[in-house]
Amino acid sequence: MERYRVLASPRAGDEWLLLEPGSADPAYVASDGYDGDLAERVAGLEPGNLVAAEVDFRAERPRFGALELVEDTRFTFAREADPLFQAARECWEATQSAGEAMGSRLTRDTDGGVNGVVYTFAEQRGERDLFAEFQDGLRPLEPLVARIEGAEPPYELFVLDPSEPCVVVCIALERDGLLATTLRDTYLGESEDEEFGGLSDLAGPG
Repeated sequence: MERYRVLASPRAGDEWLLLEPGSADPAYVASDGYDGDLAERVAGLEPGNLVAAEVDFRAERPRFGALELVEDTRFTFAREADPLFQAARECWEATQSAGEAMGSRLTRDTDGGVNGVVYTFAEQRGERDLFAEFQDGLRPLEPLVARIEGAEPPYELFVLDPSEPCVVVCIALERDGLLATTLRDTYLGESEDEEFGGLSDLAGPG
């Protein structure tokens, strides 16, 4: 079976977008109409999952023939991601000052341990939407995941589109850990906490 990174399809809600990690070639595969154990596995997929799959491309619409979850890393996308948390804001300011198109820094928990890495990308002028390119797989996120050292997946990767002219990618090294949970609470509205979820403490300078 081949390995694929799973993303939500930008074309339709009843299919998945599969990207080969090495090439990022897209394949659009039906997400419904399965039976038994295969139906449960397909229904349990989330964007960002790494799977091993057999895909039947002979049909008019490609379908899974077999599917196994390899890694349950999750990709989360959020528009209007304001305000930026401390590490992302400082990374973006440093990127601007250096006149670079991309910057990065580690994020740390309250004890000083590394809990993630944040990247900031300057938005492209003109009609390009960098956030949408990440979300739709036109610009693969796989190289950022591959750069992680000293930690093992599953991770949780957040792509944020703030009011600043940049796109932020934050990789929380522990899926469902405190950093990942706080980012979801803050930017997806999963918490009623109005105190910004403590992100300034959770993700300070690296």
